[in-house]
This record gives sequence, C-alpha cells and structure tokens, in this order.
Amino acid sequence: MAGHGELMQIGQVAERIGLSLRTIRFYEENGLVVPTSRTEGGFRLYSEADVARFEVIKRMKPLGFSLEEMQELLTLLQDLEHGTGDREQLLTRLREFHEAATARVAALRDQLAVAEGFAGTLAGRLETHR
Repeated sequence: MAGHGELMQIGQVAERIGLSLRTIRFYEENGLVVPTSRTEGGFRLYSEADVARFEVIKRMKPLGFSLEEMQELLTLLQDLEHGTGDREQLLTRLREFHEAATARVAALRDQLAVAEGFAGTLAGRLETHR
C-alpha cells in the first residue's frame, strides 16, 4: 500500500480501485485525470489525489453522467477544496449535481424493481415446467 508521498504506477492504481488499464487510459485521454508524473522510462505515475479523482469517476459512471459532467464535477470539487472560485456559485452547482444523482438513483431503483420482477417471473416459469 503506497503512502501519501508515494506515487503509483497504472497497474497499482487499477488494482486498487478496480478499473481496467484500458478504462484508466480512456479517462486520461479525455483529460479527466492527468498523471502527476512519469518515470524516466515514460511510465505514468499517479498520486493519491489522482486516485481520488478516479474514485469519483468510478462512482459517477453507473449514474450515467457524461465525460463533460464528470470533468465539471471534478473541477468543482477541486475548486471547493482549494478555496478557488465563487464559493456560493460552486455550492449551487454542487447542489444541482446532488439533485441529478438522487434522481438517477431513484430511476435505477425503478429499473432494478422491473429486473427483479422479470427474474421472479422466469423463476416461476422454471417451477411450472419442472
């Protein structure tokens, strides 16, 4: 386990947060997470802050947020953390993200209920035709 000052290679990051190397590279290519550093051999090196950004992305993905929205939220969280930008404006935007996330969670719950109902129907059919 890397300490706070240590940098991690892509494989360690992938293992730690459960994302594939391909997914990590995809987010990097789209500018969502830029490696803090590189080795002399050109290997990407990630900091704890980089890993934290991947964690946010990983949690936004199932809710269907776009890459643009992910980028906006990551910047927003960073600005709030570092005290840059108009705090009230940032908090208003964060509230909007929270509302969107809550609405998407509710929609996923509905989808899950439909899926469970369908699985139940199939189980019933299996019982019938035993």
